[in-house]
Amino acid sequence: MKAWWRTLGGDGFVVLPPPTRSRYTQSHGHEDAAELFAAQRIPTDTSFAYWHWQSHDAFDRSGALSGELYLHWGGDHATVTAGLGAGPAGYRIVNGGPQGAFRLDKVTETDADGLPDPEDAAGVRQLLHRLDEPLDRSTESVAYAPLTEAEERWLHDRLSGPVDLAATARFATPLEQRQALAPDETSRLLAAWQEEYAGRLTAWPGWRPVLHALLRQERPEAWEVAAELGATAAYALAAYPSPRSLELLRTWALSGDDAAVRAWFRTHRTLREPDPLRAARTLSEELTGHAAPETAQTGLLGALRTAALEERRAQPDRDTAADAVFPALCNVRYATDDALPRPLRVAAARAATDTAARVREAAARLPGAEAAEALAAVDRYETAREDLLAGTGPDLTGYEGGLGDIWHHYRTLSPADVQWLRDRLADPSTGVQGIAFCLELLHAHGEATETELLALLPRWKKELTKQYRTTYTEWRHPLTTLTCLALDLAHPAADDLLAWWEKPKPLWKDPVRLLTHLGAPDEAKAAELWEFIVSGGHDTGHLMTWVLLRARLDGIHPLHVAERLIGDPGVHAYVLRRVLIGVADPAQPLWHYAVDPRSHSWWRRAQEVADDRTLSAEARAIGLEVAREHYIFRYPDQVRPPLAEGERRAARTWLKTHGPAPTGG
Repeated sequence: MKAWWRTLGGDGFVVLPPPTRSRYTQSHGHEDAAELFAAQRIPTDTSFAYWHWQSHDAFDRSGALSGELYLHWGGDHATVTAGLGAGPAGYRIVNGGPQGAFRLDKVTETDADGLPDPEDAAGVRQLLHRLDEPLDRSTESVAYAPLTEAEERWLHDRLSGPVDLAATARFATPLEQRQALAPDETSRLLAAWQEEYAGRLTAWPGWRPVLHALLRQERPEAWEVAAELGATAAYALAAYPSPRSLELLRTWALSGDDAAVRAWFRTHRTLREPDPLRAARTLSEELTGHAAPETAQTGLLGALRTAALEERRAQPDRDTAADAVFPALCNVRYATDDALPRPLRVAAARAATDTAARVREAAARLPGAEAAEALAAVDRYETAREDLLAGTGPDLTGYEGGLGDIWHHYRTLSPADVQWLRDRLADPSTGVQGIAFCLELLHAHGEATETELLALLPRWKKELTKQYRTTYTEWRHPLTTLTCLALDLAHPAADDLLAWWEKPKPLWKDPVRLLTHLGAPDEAKAAELWEFIVSGGHDTGHLMTWVLLRARLDGIHPLHVAERLIGDPGVHAYVLRRVLIGVADPAQPLWHYAVDPRSHSWWRRAQEVADDRTLSAEARAIGLEVAREHYIFRYPDQVRPPLAEGERRAARTWLKTHGPAPTGG
């Protein structure tokens, strides 16, 4: 692979060297390309290809290709296609198109039935991948193409010998996807699973087809296994609804588990109440009556939307053009539907926060009566939104990226926002991620007080000293922010916190220790930070910390501190690039380790830097470069939250005055 890779290049096309861990994402790949172009004086419009460290997982420990290798690119798609060619001998390249990546994999042989030699690991992987592709991914009930007689026989043969869970159980999945796993195969897999994974059944990744087969075959062992698996078994139980599965799902749902709530809703509809709105009302009231976590209402809302979309897709004469925006329209409608309990309407109002403009645009394209109803629903939502959302906030326990998606909503904090954030920090049940999110916002906006410090001090040694990776977030490790707060307040606890940071262990803290210098800054702290920066050490927020610290000491906007560093030989240009954008709003700096091209926050800041006439031409050029590379131009469907067409048009209009955007995949 590497030998072939070294032969590529020329005619306006280059390839980047194989990656190290520092090239972890596509953003890093484009940064590496920019550095290579600058170092070797390569024209900036040259096309390029690379793979990054996450793609590198396609190689096993011995260096063999154990999965498809994704090759990303930038520049002109046709040039990259020609430059990569057909791939090295024994391999093939699949072209993902102008909006996707190229995929490199082995060329494998099959027999007359299209089946690989069982000893051909790559061929077996490719077959299983093909069999695992559903007929339609858009429906909740997934269906698969039938197996040929030869395929079914081949799969059964793989399960006929002694059970080796690591080697053979993967062949059970395509069989049970077609309800074809035999009772004797199920029994042997179950026995091996219970023996090898006794007391930790969820640790075996191949358990799903076995549980499905047990339920389908109405085996009594299914319930013992499901009880031990817990809520992870929710979808399997929903696939085989019964009074017993309904009660078990209800128990799990009341704990707030999202998958269990959705499966409970689906099973309740099958057994008791087919009407989705009435079913949702009943379950929402039960969740409220048992003081279930707020996340349960969000999960129920998702299940209700899915049911509505399934009903819509069953209408043969529907306007398919409106399908994409239909879930957003559901949120708008449910938010003001008095037939639904208030907790469910609040969840809908929160989900609709970033979608009202898109719904309004889509509604204008619907037929007369339907358009009028949709527009009226948006009007009702916008009238009720403030009341519904007052004193509420996001799910702090969910996917970290989801919190990053809404970060731009908190560039200013309302009194209700401040109170909600303070209440979350005072709540002992708020976890480390929630603490990091809330404390960063309050501290950055100058709203964090001694009350928040005192609420968290009892927890810092047991909870906040744990490693918490903030690689993909806009906030820092919560103990970093807490230390800065204690220093700013000149609280006695600052001494204990600093003493802990000075200890050699745990090792995770060393890369972020200097970030605490932003608290109560002085010249000595600035000098220590600068010494680290020019040493070439790996930057995990150090330059941004120095820029914000220097701005506080000098009493100027951090953008003017950052622009002075342009061209400084001691500063990495790609780090300064993201810092310049990240400090555009010092009341809410963006601590993400790299520019996030899908983010509203980074897009707005890049625009602001590009248009800030108080900045130098060089600084504005960096802002413009970041803005041009944003996905709002190249992959607008990947921007989160999704954009309204009016927002896309405004962005394109803005860009017309600044020049074209590059392409890549």
